Amino acid sequence: MNLRHLPSAVCVMGLVVLAASAGAYEIEYSPERPAELAACDRARYRGERAQAGGCYQVLVAHEDPRIKAEAARALGNQRGANAFFQTAVEQYADDADVRARWGYLFLETHQDSEAAKLFQESLRLDPEHVPAIVGLARISAGRFEERTRELIEEALELDADNLGMLLLRARMDLEEGVIDRAELGLDRALEIASDQGVAPLEIYALKASADLLRGTVDSEWTDRALAYDPSYGEIYATPAYFYVITRRYREAIELYRKAVEIEPDLYAAHADLGANLLRENKVAEAQQHLALAYRGDPFSAPTVNTLRLIDSFDNFVVSRFGKADDPASADPGVLLRLHKDEAQVLEPYVLDLVDRSIEAYTERYGFELAEPVVVELYPDHDDFAVRTSGLPGIGLLGVTFGYLVAMDSPSGRSEGDFHWGTTLWHEMAHVFTLEATNHLVPRWFSEGVSVYEEWSTGPLSGRHIPAEVFQAIGEDKFLPVADLDRGFIRPTYEGQVIVSYMQAGLICEYIAANWGQQALEAMLEAYRDDLDTATAIHTALGIASEAFDEQFAAYIDAELGTVVANLTSWGAEQRAAHESAQRGQWEEAAAASERAIELYPEYVDAGSAYLIRVRAQEETGAHDAAVATLREYHRLGGYDPSALMQLGRWLVDAGERDAAIDVFEDVLLVAPLSEPVHADLGDWLIAADRPEQALAEYEALFAMEPHDQAAAHFRLAKAHYSLDNLPLAREHLLYALEIAPHYREAQQLLLEIVR
Repeated sequence: MNLRHLPSAVCVMGLVVLAASAGAYEIEYSPERPAELAACDRARYRGERAQAGGCYQVLVAHEDPRIKAEAARALGNQRGANAFFQTAVEQYADDADVRARWGYLFLETHQDSEAAKLFQESLRLDPEHVPAIVGLARISAGRFEERTRELIEEALELDADNLGMLLLRARMDLEEGVIDRAELGLDRALEIASDQGVAPLEIYALKASADLLRGTVDSEWTDRALAYDPSYGEIYATPAYFYVITRRYREAIELYRKAVEIEPDLYAAHADLGANLLRENKVAEAQQHLALAYRGDPFSAPTVNTLRLIDSFDNFVVSRFGKADDPASADPGVLLRLHKDEAQVLEPYVLDLVDRSIEAYTERYGFELAEPVVVELYPDHDDFAVRTSGLPGIGLLGVTFGYLVAMDSPSGRSEGDFHWGTTLWHEMAHVFTLEATNHLVPRWFSEGVSVYEEWSTGPLSGRHIPAEVFQAIGEDKFLPVADLDRGFIRPTYEGQVIVSYMQAGLICEYIAANWGQQALEAMLEAYRDDLDTATAIHTALGIASEAFDEQFAAYIDAELGTVVANLTSWGAEQRAAHESAQRGQWEEAAAASERAIELYPEYVDAGSAYLIRVRAQEETGAHDAAVATLREYHRLGGYDPSALMQLGRWLVDAGERDAAIDVFEDVLLVAPLSEPVHADLGDWLIAADRPEQALAEYEALFAMEPHDQAAAHFRLAKAHYSLDNLPLAREHLLYALEIAPHYREAQQLLLEIVR
C-alpha cells in the first residue's frame, strides 16, 4: 500500500490511547521539536501512554498541519498523518524538514523507496539537511549497503551531536562485533542526551545489547530502562535482535516474549518472535504472533509473506524417520517437509544424504545431535526466500537455524543450476557447528567448516572456487582471520560475501592440513567456551592470529598462486573457446579450451572449458578423446546433468555399465526429477542384478507420472519379478497390458509368471 497517493479524505480519527502500529515508538532527538509535541513525547517516554495519547489527540486539531501530521503519526494513524503531510508540503513548499519528516512516516510503513524520494527532495531544498541524510543512512543500513558509513560521517560532520546518527553508528559497530568502539559512541550519546534532556531509552537498549554480546545477560541498563518506562519493550527486543544476527534464536525467543509481555502492542517484536519460533519449527505459535503483528502492522511485507508461507504448509508432506520415538535410542531422528508434488520422488534421496551426513559429522566432530533434524525443501524459490528472511528475491540456496534446515528443492531452480546434494551437505554441517557450540560459533568459522566439508567429504569432488575469488586474492582482499566476520555482515565491495565464504573454507582446509581434524574440533570447543577468534586460534592451534594470517597467506600462494597469476590468460582462453564454438570453428575451440584447461585444470563449473573441448572432440571425430575428457570432468566434480548423462550412456555403449551407474547416481544429486535418469539407471541396475536399487528408481519414475504409463508399470513388474514378488509383478503387468494390450515384453513376462 502506497500512503503517499491515498486521497486526503482518508483520515480515521478518534484514537485516544496511544497506538504504535508499525512497532516501537521512535525516540525524537531533534532539539527543534515543537514544544507542544515534546510535551506529549515526555509523557510517552515515561510510559504514561493514556496521557500521551490524549495529548497527541488534542494536537490533531492544531492549526499547523506539520504538528497535526506528527500527532497523528504518534497515535498510529498513518493514513491521517499522510493526509496532513500532504497539506503541509503544499503550504510549506520550501520546508526541507517537512519532507524529511514525511519520509520517516514511509520508513515506519516499510516503504523505503518512497521514503528515499522524500529524503532526496528534502536535500534538494537544503543539501545539508541532516534529518534527511539520517533517513537515507537508515535505509542504507537496513540494506547493508557500502555507503552507509559515508552517510553517517557526512551527517556527523554537519552535526557532531546528532543522536540519531551516533546511535546508528553504534548499532552498526555492535553488528560487526566492534563492541569497544560502540560503547565509546554510546557513552558520548548518553552525555548528549543528558545535556539536551532527551529520553535515553534507545541508548539503554543498545548498552544492554553490548553487555549481552559480552556475555552479561542481566544488564544494569535493562533495570534503568524499566525504571524510566516500565512498558518499554525494546529493552528486550533490541538485544534480541543481536541474538538473532548471531544465530542464537532460542535466546532471542525468550527476550521477544518478555518484550511483548510488557508492551503487548509492540508489533515488530511479535513479528520477530513469530519468525524465530518458525525457525524452531514451532509453527502454530509462530502463526499466532505473526497474525498479531499483521493486525497491528498490515504494511509489513515480511509478516504478510510469512503468514502466506505458513498457509502453504498444507501443500507439504511431513515425514518422520529414525528412532525419535524410542526413549532408549540416542538417535533423535529426522523430519522431512517436502512438497506433496515431489515428496515421493525426493524423499529417499534426501533422507539418504541426511543420514550419511549425520553419521559422518558425528564421527568427525564428536558431537551427537540431541533433537530431530528438520529438513525442508521448497520448489518455489521465493517461498524458500520468505522462509529465510520474510522477503522474496534472496540469492541463497540453503539456510540453517540450528536443528532446522531449509533450502531450494531441485525444482526451485533450472535443472543443473545448482548441486542440491552439496547444498544439503553444507547445511547439515551447520547443524553440528551451531549446536556443538550452543550457537556461539562465529559466522565465518561455521561457514568455513561447511565449505571445507563440501570439498573434502561431500558428494561432489574437489574445490569449487569462483574466478572472482582468485581476483580478490590477487588484489590482496582477504581479511585477517580475526576480522573475517565483517566480510559476511557488512561487505565493503561487491562479491565480498562469496570471497569470505571461500576464504573461510580455505582457512579450515589449512587448519585441517597442518593441525589435523582434531584442531577443527578444538576450535569448536573454544567457541563453545565463548572465546573470540584470536583467543580461539591461540588456544586450539597454539599460534597468534597475526602469525596465523602470515602462514595462511603463504599457503594460499603455494596452493593457488599459479591460478591467480594465470587468471587473465585463462579468462581470455575461455572466451576464445566459447567464441570459436559459437562460430562452429571446432579445431580452434579445441585448442583454446585445451589452453584454458592447462591454465586452470580444476575449473569445472559454469562455462567450463572441458565441455567445449568435449563438443569440439566429437565434432572432429575424436570420440575416445571426448569420453576421456568427460571422465576427467566428472572426476574433478563437474556436474552438468546433460554432460554426465551423455557420459553414462557412452560408458554403457563401451561395456562399462558399473561406471555408468556411478555417474548416473551422481546425476541424481543434481537432477533427481529427470525421468530419463531414473529410467536408464533402473534399467542398468536390473541388468547388473541389483533389483532393490532398480525398484527404487522405477518407483521414483512412476511417482513422476510419466507419459508412457505402460512402460512404467512394466519396469516395476520387472523389478518385483527379480525380487520374487510375483503378485505385485503380475499386478503391474496387468496394468501395463490394460493400457497397451499388445505390449509384447509385458505379455512374455506375464506368461513366464503364469508358467
